[in-house]
Amino acid sequence: MTSDDNRPGEHLPRPVSSLPGWAELASPAGSELLAAAAALRADGSAFDRVSAKLRRQSDDTDLIAAALTVTGLRERAGAKFGPLAPELLLTQAGLEQASRFVVANLHAARFSGCDTVADLGCGLGAESLALLCAGIGVRAVELDPLTAAFAKHNLGVAARALAESRGSAPSVDVIVGDATVVGPGEAEGVFLDPARRTAGHRDTRRVHADDYSPSLDFAFASARAAHTGGVKLGPGLDRELIPVDAEAQWVSVDGQLVEMGLWFGAGARPGVRRAATVLRGGGSPEHTAAVHELLAADDAPDADVRGIGEYLLEPDGAVIRARLIGLLAAELDAGMLHEGIAYLSTDREPTTPFAQVFRVVEELPTREKELKRALAQRGIGRLEIKKRGVDVDPAALRTRLRLKGPESATLVLSRSAGRHVALLAERC
Repeated sequence: MTSDDNRPGEHLPRPVSSLPGWAELASPAGSELLAAAAALRADGSAFDRVSAKLRRQSDDTDLIAAALTVTGLRERAGAKFGPLAPELLLTQAGLEQASRFVVANLHAARFSGCDTVADLGCGLGAESLALLCAGIGVRAVELDPLTAAFAKHNLGVAARALAESRGSAPSVDVIVGDATVVGPGEAEGVFLDPARRTAGHRDTRRVHADDYSPSLDFAFASARAAHTGGVKLGPGLDRELIPVDAEAQWVSVDGQLVEMGLWFGAGARPGVRRAATVLRGGGSPEHTAAVHELLAADDAPDADVRGIGEYLLEPDGAVIRARLIGLLAAELDAGMLHEGIAYLSTDREPTTPFAQVFRVVEELPTREKELKRALAQRGIGRLEIKKRGVDVDPAALRTRLRLKGPESATLVLSRSAGRHVALLAERC
């Protein structure tokens, strides 16, 4: 693993870390404190006790505070970094923004056939780690010096693990610099995850698409110029910004919509411009996620509206964002509960990874006083409230209903045939 301190962009103005002690975490003293903290936590010590013991080992209070924070972050990082998490250097913002390992692995598969991929704006290195594990060399570029140092450490951990298990590891180069200046070099593949939040290592906030860094124009141009190009973006990106020559893929993990990816060149599948990718399971490295996809050449027209059936379906967020509800409806012989509202209705119980399925028990009154009485009569004390197409605050409504009783149920508030409906349902 190498890092060249004389790369283009190295002398550009760079963010300065505001976290005293963090830069020393990669030093021998920092490594010793992190190892000591991990051992104490493994023995069941609370963080205040760990802190007290570390202060007997070192008088560098900033370094101790940094080590304690990273120890806590490592304990939360398994879902995103897998078995390597206990050895990685992390920041709060970096961990929050990093791809989960199941999603990063999905990205890496797109670069099959590339010898090297430039990860422009690599952050802590989540995408680069997946590329390494897929046997692909990495050219990682990061503007922030502290983040780049952590990425260098993290990729070194992965490279050593691969060398031990496989006998060799792909090449790794970590460069501190501006991706727009450094560029992808000779890499065949390019992956970009533009910063969508303000700079910093914690307490960051979202910015408008016009302020992404690097810009969307640069990201799209770089991805187009490569043999295989990918750009990771938020799932709510304005659809008018989606390039017509890209495959747009919305990804959800166990029901949580996590991203939209745009794929160019060999990374885009022929004839596919809209993809809803649903990952189920795979929450730990020991289990491979099941991958389910709906694919189309364009947005699917909505299905016809039908009446309230025996079953109600709430499409996965990836299906909704990809505008493939009509395609899902056609596969399940279902119709829309109401025009423009993302609920489907059918009389046959479906089995699908692309939607939550509810059996409609009965229709209840929509007037709050009558609804409260009906729920009380049925002894419902635990109520999940789902709503689409109606102006209701579920938490406030649940409080006003003053639920009591041993039963639990789901209440769906929506519209059907031009009227408000309240459907008592149970999950299938």
